[in-house]
Amino acid sequence: MAGLQNFATGYWHQLEDGRVQCDLCPRACHLKEGQRGLCFVRMRENDKVVLTTYGRSSGFCVDPVEKKPLNHFFPGTPVFSFGTAGCNLSCKYCQNWDMSKSREMDILANQATPEHIANTARKLGCRSVAYTYNDPVIFLEYAVDTAKACHEQDIKSVAVTAGYISAGAREEFFSCMDAANVDLKGFSEVFYRKLTGGHLQPVLDTLKYLKHETDVWLEITNLLIPGHNDSVDELKRMVDWIVSELGSNVPLHFSAFHPDYKMRDVPPTSPQALTRARQIAMEHGLHYVYTGNVHDSAGGSTWCHQCGELLIERDWYVLGKWGLDEKGHCASCGEKIPGVFDARPGNWGAKCLQATL
Repeated sequence: MAGLQNFATGYWHQLEDGRVQCDLCPRACHLKEGQRGLCFVRMRENDKVVLTTYGRSSGFCVDPVEKKPLNHFFPGTPVFSFGTAGCNLSCKYCQNWDMSKSREMDILANQATPEHIANTARKLGCRSVAYTYNDPVIFLEYAVDTAKACHEQDIKSVAVTAGYISAGAREEFFSCMDAANVDLKGFSEVFYRKLTGGHLQPVLDTLKYLKHETDVWLEITNLLIPGHNDSVDELKRMVDWIVSELGSNVPLHFSAFHPDYKMRDVPPTSPQALTRARQIAMEHGLHYVYTGNVHDSAGGSTWCHQCGELLIERDWYVLGKWGLDEKGHCASCGEKIPGVFDARPGNWGAKCLQATL
């Protein structure tokens, strides 16, 4: 199968010292022949940078789109989710470390061309395909080709990403995406440097690019880690930046941390901490703020910021009351609700279906 061959990429250039620089993300890895970048899946081969995971996936699952999380993008519909291996960040608390930190190609047992993925998503009735589990930025060429194949069948594409991508690669990657949830991991350079091995500014640049230079529907997730990124001051600064630079209508999801990978000594996030963060965010101007990874129907539901009416009731991933009219306005006050909505919600519910091609 041709898709299992290493795939030549375009984001690199030759250095004067003979090494090759990968230009996909801000890491700018300098590679000798046979060396891999920090992401592990982009490698120098025959004086070029190649992608070693094109056409290879760590598995497929059909999820509710709210699990990505996306609450304003075709609510209630199923999304075909897949990922590969590797990551270009080094988060000490990674919640998907078995895939994102994998150095074994053996976990990539599922072979899938972009066309296979699009066809399977269509057969399973999925409204969209999500590039997730590990960061799709590092398999850009595979994600872009899959998104194009999906668009040919009227299937949308969703990037679940940390947004750690170079300015030069942003346009191609996001030009094929219909929605993105960007993981804004914290709001200090110290947090990014010590706990992720990256930097904050490139992520902020990606967020501004998505909001102001694309039509991609944008939502943001912030994983609250007790004692590390959950101070009132940091939360206020983050929310003030979002309101100022992106606007009040960008949905923000506060998600609960659970001990994992190299941070098993840190306690899980309490429901009370998530509720406090949500209140702070709304008090500082954000209209749509959610809690995640906990059972909180009020914090998981969508409320009209204008009149306070319940618009989309959620119990975990099961939808209840639907208060939007056919054009996406609040049925009570007529306020236009930001998002991408069908006339009626989907009814996929909380099902998670393991899929095969």
